[in-house]
Amino acid sequence: MENCAIIHEFLDYLKFEKHFSEHTAKCYHADLEQFCQHISAQQGNTSQQWSGNDQSGAVATQTETKIEQLLLSTTSDNIRAYMAVLNDKQYSKSTTARKLATLRSFYKFLVKRGHVSDNPVVAIRTPKQDKKLPKFLEYDQVKRLLQTPPADNWLGARDRAIMETLYSTGVRVSELVGLNIEDVDFLGEVLHVRGKGKKERLTPIGSAALQAIQHYMEYRNRRAQSNSNFDPKVLFVNKHGKRLSTRSVRRKMDKYLKMAGLDPSISPHTLRHSFATHMLNNGADLRSVQELLGHQSLSTTQVYTHLTTKKLKEVYDSSHPRDENQPG
Repeated sequence: MENCAIIHEFLDYLKFEKHFSEHTAKCYHADLEQFCQHISAQQGNTSQQWSGNDQSGAVATQTETKIEQLLLSTTSDNIRAYMAVLNDKQYSKSTTARKLATLRSFYKFLVKRGHVSDNPVVAIRTPKQDKKLPKFLEYDQVKRLLQTPPADNWLGARDRAIMETLYSTGVRVSELVGLNIEDVDFLGEVLHVRGKGKKERLTPIGSAALQAIQHYMEYRNRRAQSNSNFDPKVLFVNKHGKRLSTRSVRRKMDKYLKMAGLDPSISPHTLRHSFATHMLNNGADLRSVQELLGHQSLSTTQVYTHLTTKKLKEVYDSSHPRDENQPG
């Protein structure tokens, strides 16, 4: 499948027209690879039936032309059979929904480009998802985490500035590592953020985060003077002076969570959830939080109203213990 023309055409469309990240494009590619293995096995064109594992690799006994023909002739029944296999393999509802969304986008693209006349995924319903509320930290937990990195050395100062920025602005980790020095407006107290799909926005940043960034920059600039490898544009750099990766931010977060005695399953994205929840708790309206987070749809932001409602109910229940003799 490495040379399947219509799949590569679709992936190029995602990257160059829709401006999806390389990582997201790879996920779409893997999902399509898996579907190709399935439809080839269904047609009896592979000597070994598909195992259901998410393993990439071309279907060895199938020519790329034949795979393309199978993709173009796929029907709704083929899609339903694929969904049944995923269910039998006990894939989670969220994973199944993601794989179906990949096929939905792929065939919508094929219709748009005139490769097929109908989208076979249109008639397929997305599996109903179990509602999972995002984790968030309480105010005192956030404070404990932010104070954990030592501020008396350059790496500690950098890590404190990173976490202060994540919590103060609610930016995604990918947006944070993409920041350049010129994106920080110290006078206007805003960040210039490049979000998903190369959409840009300005988001306010608090004074504590700005002070943490300034403190880090003093260390960073001194090191840059003695190290010609330092990238002069990038805000948050690694020890070699190059742009930090999202994985590096996660590793640093894991270290400080352990030091602070907090839940190790918390991720950098939890600070984004905490920012949104605390904003709503303090009276911010939903539309404003949507704009700050860079959400395309208001429904994506509405999940945080469930968090605040749940918290209010817990506070109410704890302050008004129910009489066991009262009917429920």
